[in-house]
Amino acid sequence: MPKMKTHQATAKRFRRTKGGKGKLMRMKQGKSHLRRKKSKRARAKFDEMLPVENAGTRKRVERLAPYLNEK
Repeated sequence: MPKMKTHQATAKRFRRTKGGKGKLMRMKQGKSHLRRKKSKRARAKFDEMLPVENAGTRKRVERLAPYLNEK
């Protein structure tokens, strides 16, 4: 059976953690522009990765990017 193609937009937005768990992580939205008027603390919050909580989103990402961070 041929390999499935990875949805590149999904692959750029999500990461897997290293180690046994392999949790699906995402960045916060709203990072790209209008940051000058936000406080330094608020801007720093955009840089942290958050785990994906929603099971539906996890399933969708698995389907779109089956080889995500696979080594």
